[in-house]
Amino acid sequence: MNEAQLLQQAIDEPVRLAEYDPVWPARFDAERNRLLERFPTELIEVQHIGSTAIPGMPAKPIIDVMAGVASMAVADALFESILEHGYVTSVEFNASLTDRRWFMRHANGRRTHHLHVVVHDGELWCQRLAFRDALRADPAQAERYAALKRELASRHGTDREAYTRAKGEFIRCVCAS
Repeated sequence: MNEAQLLQQAIDEPVRLAEYDPVWPARFDAERNRLLERFPTELIEVQHIGSTAIPGMPAKPIIDVMAGVASMAVADALFESILEHGYVTSVEFNASLTDRRWFMRHANGRRTHHLHVVVHDGELWCQRLAFRDALRADPAQAERYAALKRELASRHGTDREAYTRAKGEFIRCVCAS
């Protein structure tokens, strides 16, 4: 397969959960270091979010990285440099986002990393960290989320956006409590 075909395969990759892999934090650390080496002044902080950041949680084996910047203007200014640093994205998709910029790394036709560039200490930054920390602190709640993820992955295996939207109410409830 050529690079364009591998990218398309990664874009179209179905929702498949894997059991927690203890190597995920090390993969995050490596990516955080890679990003901070390239953007030492622009990135205020880089955090591991998503299910790969929650010990024991089944997840799509994609490392979710959240990078905090001073403003969305900074996020926009970094756009091309992030693409030059091994990420890809859809300009059209990002145009629909008001609170973040989204990028993806891939290898061999599979997604490896999602990068969410958001305003540091902004609403989305705080929400994502609150959700991660709540699940890390409450095993029963984490198990409910894991069960929901399994059910939604089987129902929306070919529709990533539907899978993500269907988790929204659970996430809102956890963040509101």
